[in-house]
Amino acid sequence: MKYDYLIVGAGLFGAVFAREMKRAGKKCLCIDKRKHLGGNVYTKEWQGIQVHKYGAHIFHTSDKNVWEYVNQFAEFNHYVNSPLAVYGEELYNLPFNMNTFSKMWGIRTPAQALEIIERQRSECAVAEPSNLEEQALSLVGRDVYEKLVKGYTEKQWGRDCKELPAFIIRRLPVRFTYDNNYFTDRYQGIPIGGYTAIVEKLLEGTPVRLGVDYREFVASTGAKVPGRGSVNCSGELESSDRGDSFEKVLYTGMIDEYFGYALGELQYRSLRFEEEVLPECDNFQGNAVVNYTERKVPYTRIIEHKHFEFGTGKGTVITREYPAEWKRGDEPYYPINDERNNALFAEYQKLAEQEQNVLFGGRLGQYRYYDMDKVIASALELAKAQI
Repeated sequence: MKYDYLIVGAGLFGAVFAREMKRAGKKCLCIDKRKHLGGNVYTKEWQGIQVHKYGAHIFHTSDKNVWEYVNQFAEFNHYVNSPLAVYGEELYNLPFNMNTFSKMWGIRTPAQALEIIERQRSECAVAEPSNLEEQALSLVGRDVYEKLVKGYTEKQWGRDCKELPAFIIRRLPVRFTYDNNYFTDRYQGIPIGGYTAIVEKLLEGTPVRLGVDYREFVASTGAKVPGRGSVNCSGELESSDRGDSFEKVLYTGMIDEYFGYALGELQYRSLRFEEEVLPECDNFQGNAVVNYTERKVPYTRIIEHKHFEFGTGKGTVITREYPAEWKRGDEPYYPINDERNNALFAEYQKLAEQEQNVLFGGRLGQYRYYDMDKVIASALELAKAQI
């Protein structure tokens, strides 16, 4: 078969790109090393509960075009993200707002909260913060930092806040209203029936092969693909008349892996998920997301999936989320966009620009953290440029 595009990755970016290319009359084949569609937005049903297998995904955007686009493929409910935070025996609302401050200090008015925060900030303020701890103390003061920022952040990044660069939290949202809505975007919700159904609709009419690694696919099938970094320049694939052929490749995997880590490894943070089905418990924690901010608690949060869709049925499913150091073979979840890694990525970008007819997209191909709406917008932009 002759294809216009080989799309590597059946996540949100690859699926949106595939849909737009199909609409433009292009022939695509999509492959993914996982054995399911959807990438990290994959959801799987258990007794009517859509379980977010790779962590909580709440769709939110201020981009009306993106909102209208995604609503073609699902009906969204009116879920509002209002997480809670547990510190010892204390329970706080997030994001930091008047409910948080009222519980923490026993106060009621914005003026009282502002006075306490300003006093603590002035006591801790550093003219030029040199690390994350100094930055956070300068933004929110000691009480909020110690109880709700320090332990959680250290678990996320696997190191002490004094060892983390200040730029990680250039700002911390502080609201002097009684508003627990985590996001300020105009549009927000959860797709009824889960995210996997959206990806399935996006990929309708596009053949998909799952459980297939890109390098192995090319080497084992003799597929003819453009580009040098992935296979051909390493000498793994001889010239052949067998196999499918592709005019272009969209690669949504790790850009450093594509080039065989030739310039060194980019750094990522990984996650481990511990899922527990509780058939005899109908309501475990009363909220979809509860953060655990003490460092001695090994997980960062517990997700109770039924609350994303206001479930009231029998049984529940919870997931404990554990941050982890990334090493080759692990799933990379968060690029570490510090000075060292951004500089290395810039060098990989130079290599990418030399790859004829190979496109790089998504959080791994472009080495940046993307919310779902930004993934869709970026994929639409790339597709438009190709048509």
